[in-house]
Amino acid sequence: MSTAAAANSKKVSFRAKETTVCPICDENHQKEQMFQGGGRLIAGKLAQDLRRLYEKNKKFGRVSPMDYVLSVCPRCLYSSFPKDWSVISPAENEALRMQVDIRRSYIEKILGPLDFHGDRQLVLGAASYLLAMDCYQQRGNSVAPTPKKAVCAIRGAWYFSDLHDEFPELGFDKIRDLLYQKAAVTYGTTLELMQTGQEPVDQAAGMLGPDTDNNWGFDGVIYLNAYLTKRFKDQLAPKPEDQILLLSRAKRTLARLYGSGKSSKGKPGPILEMSRELYDEYNVLIESLGGEK
Repeated sequence: MSTAAAANSKKVSFRAKETTVCPICDENHQKEQMFQGGGRLIAGKLAQDLRRLYEKNKKFGRVSPMDYVLSVCPRCLYSSFPKDWSVISPAENEALRMQVDIRRSYIEKILGPLDFHGDRQLVLGAASYLLAMDCYQQRGNSVAPTPKKAVCAIRGAWYFSDLHDEFPELGFDKIRDLLYQKAAVTYGTTLELMQTGQEPVDQAAGMLGPDTDNNWGFDGVIYLNAYLTKRFKDQLAPKPEDQILLLSRAKRTLARLYGSGKSSKGKPGPILEMSRELYDEYNVLIESLGGEK
């Protein structure tokens, strides 16, 4: 093994040879990418919110593929999925350029000073998703910003869950819960957009995840809408009668996923089983609130 190869075998990431140019501020930088293979990732169980958990690697420490998904400009903190990086209208460009100072102030109030020239880790990973949510607020319907904000919100919640585990005294659990609630609302809106066609949601099909190991696609949207609606029903609808309506609507959509899965061999097993369990929980919950099964 060469010296360079031996050094790389101990690293998690590398810098791309080609230069990435920021369309907002013209900053040049080399995007960081994760090495594949080499025993870096040790996959654990699939969580109820479709997060793939990874075990800490004795050789590499914490490793997360999500750290490297988003492109972030180190100078102006513009953040997006790579396919949307340069596909930007003059109006979007102007709006994002005008928000540079606000963007930096907002993210540093939450996570402190950041340097995206450095290697991605837990804090920069969390920041990349908060920044992307903020930037997609300024993007037009043609890039399907809503489902992308939904994915960023739930991934952001996962990051802040990990940050809370690392730094329990800093209140990151409050941000975690706010992001989960944001994901609940945005996944619900994504479901509506899938039916109305106001945004070309197929533009987001390859990145709906919600994690990076298995793209559950639109099935994942349906499942997560039901999971998050149930989990945050009190925040989404404080009155019991409104909760029944909210839960009944989510249950009907979930039933279509579960029903279509039973009749299709192409549906992935894990999400079907989780959908069945969630559907049963919905029945019990709605009945406890005074609604019908």
